[in-house]
Amino acid sequence: MAKYKIAWLPGDGVGVEVMEAAKIVLDKVGLDAEYVHGDIGWEFWKSEGDPFPERTIELLKNTDCALFGAITSMPKEEAQKALAPELQGKGLVYSSPIVGMRQLFDLHTNLRPCIAFSGNPLNYRDDIDLVVFRENTEGLYAGVEWHPVPEGLRAAMMQHHKKMARFGETDLNDLAISTRIFTRKGCQRILRSAFEYAKRTGRPTVTIVEKPNVIRETSGLMVREARKMQAEEYPDIQLWETNVDAMCMWLVKNPQDYSVLVSSNMFGDIISDLSAQLVGGLGFASAANIGDNYAVFEPTHGSAPKYTGMYKVNPIAMIQAARLMVEWLGETEMAEHILKAVSEVIAEGKVRTYDMGGDAKTLDVANAIAEKL
Repeated sequence: MAKYKIAWLPGDGVGVEVMEAAKIVLDKVGLDAEYVHGDIGWEFWKSEGDPFPERTIELLKNTDCALFGAITSMPKEEAQKALAPELQGKGLVYSSPIVGMRQLFDLHTNLRPCIAFSGNPLNYRDDIDLVVFRENTEGLYAGVEWHPVPEGLRAAMMQHHKKMARFGETDLNDLAISTRIFTRKGCQRILRSAFEYAKRTGRPTVTIVEKPNVIRETSGLMVREARKMQAEEYPDIQLWETNVDAMCMWLVKNPQDYSVLVSSNMFGDIISDLSAQLVGGLGFASAANIGDNYAVFEPTHGSAPKYTGMYKVNPIAMIQAARLMVEWLGETEMAEHILKAVSEVIAEGKVRTYDMGGDAKTLDVANAIAEKL
């Protein structure tokens, strides 16, 4: 019996191809694992009306963690049109499987390392080593929203907040509301993850990225909790505070000054993509979705339908996601070997995909990394 049981979720488009690349590396490094395929993604939405079927949820419940490729996702109207004819008009609503996984398994911490590998021609600078911690289950991505807005909801909001008065005469069909929900527990969990990581890895600063001067209640709660936690539990780590708009500017101006960034769900999503571009783009951007008892690892790029079947895209983000998984499983030496092999292939510059100015295929990169192992 294998030491680990891993849910294998290729998803759609190039997700299948980069997962194939990751498997080459995982096999070569010698991870003792059983990989169990799970159905997930756009094809299952079209044919079943559910991109994250119950059988896949049960599969995840019986595995140690999951490795996830990519999925196709479309806005509400386009998703409805894509359904099989027999599913049309049944009130089915598309929801993101990865968001569903995060919420169902309470994967509260999203960790996104952004490393400028030596020799990468796409680096903005060569001295960037950022880690973004993004709250993963609350905020604007919690999915509590309405359109059209129920009259009772508007009336209740008008009763409890005077600023709702300006929307009192708006037609309910012309009004959309999305909520930004923070809990003290949610703030504390993501903050502690960031501080603990900084402490464990010897990083001197944690920068909280919010907007408390405008979004006073939710961002304010997060910042207050950060100050309290730093003062009481992590006095040796400096806490820096910045607004999300200013952070985008500072990341472009002097990203080398920052080490650990922590933020809420949407702001964390934004700054992690910006940070990823500084070190080569989404082809290098991996993420770990971590809960107390389960974790899902993924590249942060999409399914890139136009490249499906071409084996063209850069698999390093996927291979880095596999490395994060191996590390989370406790196989730290294996994880270090993978990181070293990735670094060496990038530094040599002999095998590069199109985004790096080369003509190598997806599996060429995986095989080159495997050879280093």
